[in-house]
Amino acid sequence: MATSLHLSGSCARITLPLSRTHAESVGPAPPPHTAPFFNRLPPPRPLLSLRKLQNASPPLLLSSKTRAVAKESSAKETTEKCGTAEGKYYFLVANANFLLDEEEHFKEVLFERLRHLNERKKEQDFWLVVEPKFLDRFPSLTNRLLRPAVALVSTDPGWISFVRLKLDRVLSSEYESESLQEALACNPTELRFPPPKKWEAPYPKYEFGWWERFFLPSKADSQN
Repeated sequence: MATSLHLSGSCARITLPLSRTHAESVGPAPPPHTAPFFNRLPPPRPLLSLRKLQNASPPLLLSSKTRAVAKESSAKETTEKCGTAEGKYYFLVANANFLLDEEEHFKEVLFERLRHLNERKKEQDFWLVVEPKFLDRFPSLTNRLLRPAVALVSTDPGWISFVRLKLDRVLSSEYESESLQEALACNPTELRFPPPKKWEAPYPKYEFGWWERFFLPSKADSQN
């Protein structure tokens, strides 16, 4: 690259070579003009005016009656999902000797459940039934049972599942009944358990008949 120099009053023309270092320092021609970055951003959204805010409809407020109906509907849906419909019972059943005399943890499970319900001021929702009549509906279960049998019946399916997993050696199912008395009806049976060959627990053996606390009270007992 070269530069021409014209001198006034003379026809001389001098061409001076441009040094390479200077040419490199000049660099390439600048790119065509582009708009700054902030000019390419989308325009900001307009803010709502005070008039529009004042004219906007207020949020929907539910009355106390509407909220109560909604709450009741939600509780009903939850009950249906849990399977605790009125008239439906869940049970586990095993040999009476195993469940009432040999299984060390069964008594603690029942009394802990009773304490839990009393602290929350809830009614008892489980009972023990010796030789229950509803077992006649389950021949597949009775064929696998040693008699006499005892059943733990409850209206809470989740708790029955918990006890079944804790005890392991039990059978379980569910049934429907029109009344609590019909659901817990039993065949009169006298329980007799042989003395244990060896009691390994550090505490004395439970007293005979501790399970009667969890029978359904008779009408005469309820009146007294």
